[in-house]
Amino acid sequence: MTVLGCHAGMPAAGRASSGYLVTTGKCRILLDCGPGVATALSAAGGVAGLDAIFLSHLHPDHCHDLLPIGTSLRRVARPRPVPLAGPEGTVALLERMGRLYGLGSPYRFEVNEYRPGDTFVVGDCALEVYGLRHVVPNCGLRIDHGERSLAYTGDTGRTEELTRLARGVDLLLAEATLARPENGDYGHLSALDAAEVARDAGAGRLVLTHLGSTDPAWVAARLAEARGVFGGPVELAEPGARIHVA
Repeated sequence: MTVLGCHAGMPAAGRASSGYLVTTGKCRILLDCGPGVATALSAAGGVAGLDAIFLSHLHPDHCHDLLPIGTSLRRVARPRPVPLAGPEGTVALLERMGRLYGLGSPYRFEVNEYRPGDTFVVGDCALEVYGLRHVVPNCGLRIDHGERSLAYTGDTGRTEELTRLARGVDLLLAEATLARPENGDYGHLSALDAAEVARDAGAGRLVLTHLGSTDPAWVAARLAEARGVFGGPVELAEPGARIHVA
């Protein structure tokens, strides 16, 4: 997994918003594409070899760069459009983007508006969608590749389905937006929440992403909190980092 962007909300301190490129010997899957991700993707093999894009939800910091990615796809030779899996409303969002910029239909996507519980296959990977808790519809994704597995949360609050998503995975890529756990309805995790989920689900490793601050002291405190709860390896997502899932 290559981290293309990892900041919560809009880009900050040179860090793009959410975007992660999962690569096997037979496929390349992009998880979310917030602002700045298209630029990072262009330095990590570009759009030509993409086999699928998965959107966890339709907040701009997770889907804004569909526009430059879709427009770039018009300029490359491909036998078919790129499969794009997103929540209900993805088709309408693409149409609005096209009208806003006067581009008509600039996208070469084959859109599948998924529902929680859906499964599909991309290359040599099996994917499963889990409905989680956020202010707008958000789904996490589990990717199984042989005996290796990765789970990605998108944005979510605590929920039993989140623990199911992470059950026994080799690597849990979890948002850690907040300094402290929340009890409200918006739906975000703290590093402490993510660590407790990883522990309870029996995950192998935890990677914290979607951090709510770039302040070194704030980030160090979140990392220490997570390591105090989860006994496995805990890492921070860093732009450009390449993380082996094993």
